[in-house]
Amino acid sequence: MKRREFMKGAAVAGAGAAAAVSTLPKPAIAQGKKELKMVTTWPKNFPGLGTGAERLARNITAMSGGSLSVKVFAAGELVPPFESFDAVSSGTADMYHAADYYWQGKSKAFNFYAAVPFGLTATEQTAWIHHGGGQQLWDELSKGFGIKPFMAGNTGVQMGGWFNKEVNSLEDYKGLKIRMPGLGGEVLRRIGAAAVSLPGGEIFPALQSGAIDATEWVGPWNDLAFGFYKVTKFYYYPGFHEPGTTLSSGVNLKTWEGLSADHKAIITAAMAAENDLSLSEFNARNNGALNTLTGKHKVTVKKFPDPVLNEIGKASGEVVGGVRSEGGITAKVLDSFLDFRKQSIAWSKLSDQAYWNARLLPFKYAG
Repeated sequence: MKRREFMKGAAVAGAGAAAAVSTLPKPAIAQGKKELKMVTTWPKNFPGLGTGAERLARNITAMSGGSLSVKVFAAGELVPPFESFDAVSSGTADMYHAADYYWQGKSKAFNFYAAVPFGLTATEQTAWIHHGGGQQLWDELSKGFGIKPFMAGNTGVQMGGWFNKEVNSLEDYKGLKIRMPGLGGEVLRRIGAAAVSLPGGEIFPALQSGAIDATEWVGPWNDLAFGFYKVTKFYYYPGFHEPGTTLSSGVNLKTWEGLSADHKAIITAAMAAENDLSLSEFNARNNGALNTLTGKHKVTVKKFPDPVLNEIGKASGEVVGGVRSEGGITAKVLDSFLDFRKQSIAWSKLSDQAYWNARLLPFKYAG
């Protein structure tokens, strides 16, 4: 074959191959760019909560190579904090980052996907949702509101709260106005306190003005950032009401169903990563913040007396069990949660709890 004829044939073949390639469908991840609006219940850039939402958004954007970008709106920037759920449900926003007990007015079942008094720890909560049927029930619950839910963080065990006076008996709760959301607030009402639910940004001014007498928020890292020590010095533990609070992100269901398989996989992976990153960050920061509160700001850390915890425990059992009256999906979630809690307690006695007790025994590393 002459060189001229060979080159001509090669050019034709190359053009044909290029034409064939151009007719192939582009990978789903490369088919245009999409921006999602995320609303949150947190103040802008608030440590661990607001910054966690921002990190989640950045990771989704980076993992998709920019084909799926997420823009975060802090509390009040697009909608008021407690309207985040409705904004996503209606399609005004595409995603929220919050704690699902804020939506208990929609269904009491949402409490179990944030925290309930004397409930599951962070690792137990993750186990229930991932491997104990919790996610399937959460999907069923949220589908009724047009939302696809995900775990997207965890604070770990929280503190019991900040009080203007010491708590020595159940009588000391009588008449106190305390900021506490979810079923924990219902427990406080049952023992004689007046529980109120306030978004994070409204707590300090309410405590400072005397509109509330006490408040819980999260733990030392977050509580130091809000400056509660400037108003009160009594800091109580344990946080019976929130033993491992899940932070969640709900995606508008139509938005979710319209995403490519690639984008769904990216969001799912980013949510799981943030759930782990968040818990580790809280555990890493809390002790240093606690040392600052007690050392620099002279905060007094006190444990709730056992008789008080016993009475609160009884009231908690009544409140948590009482959600069964809502029936339907709520009763199904409750049964699943309580069954997993029973299994978790049996195992933790031989694992985590036994190890924690052993670790307190005299021990010293050589060297």
